[in-house]
Amino acid sequence: MSETKLSGRVAVVTGAASGIGEAIAKLCVAQGARVVMVDSDSIRLDAAAKSIGGDTVTLHADVGAPDTAALYVALAMRHFGRLDTAFLNAGIAGKVCRIEEVAVSDFDEVMRVNVRSVWSGIAALFPVMQSAGGGSIVVTASTGGVQGAPMVAPYIASKHAVIGLVRSAALEGARYNIRVNAVAPAPVDTPMIAHIAAGLGRGDMERARNRTLSHIPMRRYGGADEVARMMLFLASDDSSYSTGAVFLSDGGSTAGISL
Repeated sequence: MSETKLSGRVAVVTGAASGIGEAIAKLCVAQGARVVMVDSDSIRLDAAAKSIGGDTVTLHADVGAPDTAALYVALAMRHFGRLDTAFLNAGIAGKVCRIEEVAVSDFDEVMRVNVRSVWSGIAALFPVMQSAGGGSIVVTASTGGVQGAPMVAPYIASKHAVIGLVRSAALEGARYNIRVNAVAPAPVDTPMIAHIAAGLGRGDMERARNRTLSHIPMRRYGGADEVARMMLFLASDDSSYSTGAVFLSDGGSTAGISL
């Protein structure tokens, strides 16, 4: 039997009902972890947990709500007795429109779900991980956190903010052996990119897809499983000297201009 990287460990995954979150929850279970799966979509979350199997427990909750992070930390401790790693993955794209067309309520909602949930998650995780002697927090950022893009300004702003939180938290957590890193994917073949493509293409999905792929040297969307494998590396002891870093999973899209 091959060595498992998370044997005996407990992980929390937010946004676990689909896409990258579901992929990392599945991979964690395959690698020996027990998993708390968190999502606001209770139907899809329960279906994902049933499909994954293993030792999982679900929490139907809005990650942007003030008490959700405390709830999933408490659930992990009550159900499994420990908490070693967390994948703060939940996020929304928001409306696809020009900056001047963004309503204040829409901007605030993107920041609430994408940024406040990461801040509240880190704040709730730190005391538990500090008491345990360390841990690993992996945050889903985006290539939108290291460069700009039109028509999704609130989303881009949120991912820049997330990377700032990761770097600041890494500096505070290092002395306690708490590592905090981010993974920044380019477009991944998930419901979120379909939503963005629909907005950019004004209904012409093929046109939007081709336009997006023209900026990716590998000429394809990433797979959720590909991003999950990088996240596994950051959760495991294989990355024991890595913290405060942004790991790109982007098909070369931030390397420069592809001619």
